Amino acid sequence: MKRNLVTIPLSVLLVSSFALAACGDKETPASTTAASSSVAATTTTAPKPTDNTPTAITIMAPLNTAQTPPDTIIKELEKLTNTKLTYQFFPADTYEEKLNTTFATGALPQVTYLKNQATFIQMKSAIRDGQFWEIGPLLKDFPNLSKLKSTTNDNTKVDGKLYTLYRGVDIARQGLIYRKDWADKLGLKPPANLDELFAMAKAFTENDPDGNGKKDTIGLTDRNDLIYGAFKTVAAWQGTPNNWGTKDGKLAPEFMFPQYVATMDYFKKMRDGGYINKDFAATSKTDQQKLFTSGTAGMYIGAMTDVSTLNKDLVKNVPTAVVDVHSMVAGPDGKFAAWALPGYANVVLFPKSSNKTEADLRKVLAYFDKMMTPEVANMANWGIKDANYSVVDNKAKKLDEEKWTREVKPFTDAAIGDEDTSGRFLGIPTIPAQGKADELKIANLKFAVQDPVAALDSKTNLEKGVQLQAVITDATNKYIYGTLDKDGFDKAIEDWKSRGGSKIIEEYNALKK
Repeated sequence: MKRNLVTIPLSVLLVSSFALAACGDKETPASTTAASSSVAATTTTAPKPTDNTPTAITIMAPLNTAQTPPDTIIKELEKLTNTKLTYQFFPADTYEEKLNTTFATGALPQVTYLKNQATFIQMKSAIRDGQFWEIGPLLKDFPNLSKLKSTTNDNTKVDGKLYTLYRGVDIARQGLIYRKDWADKLGLKPPANLDELFAMAKAFTENDPDGNGKKDTIGLTDRNDLIYGAFKTVAAWQGTPNNWGTKDGKLAPEFMFPQYVATMDYFKKMRDGGYINKDFAATSKTDQQKLFTSGTAGMYIGAMTDVSTLNKDLVKNVPTAVVDVHSMVAGPDGKFAAWALPGYANVVLFPKSSNKTEADLRKVLAYFDKMMTPEVANMANWGIKDANYSVVDNKAKKLDEEKWTREVKPFTDAAIGDEDTSGRFLGIPTIPAQGKADELKIANLKFAVQDPVAALDSKTNLEKGVQLQAVITDATNKYIYGTLDKDGFDKAIEDWKSRGGSKIIEEYNALKK
């Protein structure tokens, strides 16, 4: 079977399409953990095992922690689900490249997690090529999987068909995590608008917030990601549409709007002043977070829900540090806006190369159906009761943040569904800033800016979108770095249009009618 190779947006590696045997040599994973769990389906129509032999399932997923987790949680999941689980964890920073390579060799396991929305979009051509199972018609046979939100499912459909299970995410979770102790020392309040945000970054760089008499701090830490880094969140505050917006009555990409240019100018001014790490376009997420947790940077713009993890590592290096979160940053027009995600952080696909028959697929789906019961969902999200968490007022309270991160977080990142669809416990904040983040992500919903093409597919975008987006990403970074002026950026847009971008605009507008 000819295997259409996926090109991942953030990956430098572009592998050409070719046919390879499905049993090629497999690279030893950065972390592979095996164990066992129960997968009996809970409905009469779901597959019934002929014996009590555990179902063997191999799972490939991105790892967002520094270390591979021990097999403690896996063993418990196996007991609860009568399975034998092998998790292949690979570092999130390089996951797209690993996914690309594994796909090319036909070696994807039975359960393949992508990384984010962008990665999923680029996998759609392979989905259309028939290389993954359609699961939509089967979900009715699994009572817990049937609870997944229809609106989120719709945002992950390809040509009206559902191939994925999703990991739910807070729709409007983006905001600012900052050093409150630095702000208090310098007499700064949470930034009410973009000018005050810039002033905070400048003060954190120039006014010796750590009090050591040296100029060794920076305002904002960022990374090589214009989507999940700081750029897109700030762009939303500037009034930029979410990926696409309406201009002169027609859909147009975000980079054709003046607010996008204003965002580039904002970051260029910040970089020129030294208020952001100058090499952000070459900085990984791991290194970005280290700049904050080491005490070098005072601001982190991204998912506010990361605050507990960042705080945990920060206080190891700076025991007196205090963090806080903030999200209501007004744009030049005085209005608030929040970049909204499409309801999922990640999706799971089921390759036909490793799930040979529908019966095989049903066994794997039965495992995920069990994962959405409260008992198993709590194990994946909170860990072992009285070892990783306690229950207070019917909510989960982590007993040791560091231990939870090491042992449980990788499985939390691989859980499917949402808090309300799985019935798992809500959490009790470990620090005040976490509780505030939980409140702000709800408050942000009122100002959430949705992507108008999230559920639409442009044929040209699927075929050429990765290469074309690279043109804009490169031009954006060069503009911020000062090696490309406005005329050069406009030429990059014309290049984008001439190489297929105009066709993408035409196709999206035709679909929107």
